[in-house]
Amino acid sequence: MEHTVQKENKMGVMPIPKLLFSMSLPIVISMLIQAMYNIVDSIFVSRINENALTAVSLVFPVQNLMIAVAIGTAVGVNALLSRNLGEKNFDGANSAARNGLFLSAISYIAVALLGSSLAHTFMNVQTSDAQIVEYGTTYMRIVCACSFGCFMQIMLERLLQSTGRTFQTMITQSTGAIINIIMDPILIFGLFGFPKLGVAGAGIATIFGQIVAMILALFLNIKVNREINISFRKFRPNPKTIRQIYAVGVPSIVMQSIGSVMTFGFNKILLMFTPTATAVFGVYFKLNSFIFMPVFGLNNGMVPIIAYNYGARRKDRILQTIKLSVIAAVCMMLIGLALFVFMPGTLLGFFNASEDMLAIGIPALRIICLSFLFAGYCIIIGSVFQALGNGIYSLIVSLARQIFAILPSAYILAKLFGLDAVWWSFPISELVSLTLTTILFRKIYMEKISKL
Repeated sequence: MEHTVQKENKMGVMPIPKLLFSMSLPIVISMLIQAMYNIVDSIFVSRINENALTAVSLVFPVQNLMIAVAIGTAVGVNALLSRNLGEKNFDGANSAARNGLFLSAISYIAVALLGSSLAHTFMNVQTSDAQIVEYGTTYMRIVCACSFGCFMQIMLERLLQSTGRTFQTMITQSTGAIINIIMDPILIFGLFGFPKLGVAGAGIATIFGQIVAMILALFLNIKVNREINISFRKFRPNPKTIRQIYAVGVPSIVMQSIGSVMTFGFNKILLMFTPTATAVFGVYFKLNSFIFMPVFGLNNGMVPIIAYNYGARRKDRILQTIKLSVIAAVCMMLIGLALFVFMPGTLLGFFNASEDMLAIGIPALRIICLSFLFAGYCIIIGSVFQALGNGIYSLIVSLARQIFAILPSAYILAKLFGLDAVWWSFPISELVSLTLTTILFRKIYMEKISKL
């Protein structure tokens, strides 16, 4: 009896409002630090010259893809591990953790080999400017060859999240991001006696932050994560566990990658008018990360709670978590909506916006932000699908919204009504997402939740 009491996780007993808040708040804080780091990183690189900023921007889709594979695999591990803990299947939970770490190592080897060997070709396909090609090749080789820090950090942090230890993940993520922000200017400009490394310095600062965070996350898993054992003694890859991880993980990987395709296509449409429009779109992405990141943090806190209570067959706790998460997400998005409607000029001013950019950007931000009305609900329910092992539903919604709704509607609006109309593709696609998400949630409710 004593063994059972000791093993009952807080996700099965703590009141849901307190649990969701305690699980999500640390992740929300670390996500905001990540959003800040993304902007600061770009500011430092832009101080080298504009070509350096362009080069790092062109490598961004590769980094995005890398993170998509790392996070997607970790989401699959997270859902499976939490569900096994809910079912009191500790062997299954350990198997999910070990196989997850094994898959991260395999993913790193593939990225290191492909990224390092294809960096020059990848840059040449995009631009003929010799300096941009040189900068981009250097940066891409560094971040790919040493990406083990990125893959292992993300997986080890998700293992902590799976057992409800989100405060520890806040420490590791924040430490990695802060180290990167500190090391960026030191290595780029050669401060305090360090050599002046330029773009290579930015790459080294990035991987250095990831490796420190990885080591810290490994230490915390060994020291405080008592519910799982990540020892690799007598380890054999388990095909069944790997299949279960990727059943949730692959849709998540594809979903994360879709964003890169959508951005590329949308930029092509905007370039039919003026490069300033693409600058506005880029600024929108930087700004929206501060609004969407807290919702994604809430998501990450919610997924293990739902997966755990689904394993424990606690329908009441699942429904309470979903309801509370949706309310919190909608409130966050309404704050973002208010900022975009009432302060678009101020927000664009942070990015040194020209008159031309303000003329395009102010109406753009006010139109795009109408999609925020539904986005909070859609993001949360999409993660509910993943927590219940139906990651394919999230993929269907994401494909419909980002590929089949945004891009065709943006192209048609551009051709018929001009640049100012293009931005309406965001609210249109979010309505498509709202409709599909609701239909699929009703289906999963009838099939899985109502029968508990």
